[in-house]
Amino acid sequence: MTFLLKWFAYSLAIAITAYILPGIVVDSVAAVLVTALVLGLINAVFRPILVILTLPVTILTLGLFMLVINAALILLTSAIVPGFEVAGFWWAVLFSVIVSIINSILNRFIISEIK
Repeated sequence: MTFLLKWFAYSLAIAITAYILPGIVVDSVAAVLVTALVLGLINAVFRPILVILTLPVTILTLGLFMLVINAALILLTSAIVPGFEVAGFWWAVLFSVIVSIINSILNRFIISEIK
């Protein structure tokens, strides 16, 4: 049940961010749900590998290189999911930051309601 609530919160964060940012296009509700699922899977599989491989650069940039990794994963998701389009790298960076903020706020409310 918690997984479904968190997936819904992540989907809602993606939908809100796509509504706010003109460089992000999501065609339908199904595209939002698939985007949340695919982005979650990509983050679970590829992100740890990329973090380990780029650890020296991440340390040198004091963690700012993580924004590049997040943007790259979002662009990969955009290439995989039909109906989800990102206009460019900087839109992906901004999308990543805003989705993270909205998702953390939504998860705070969801987790407090579950407990």
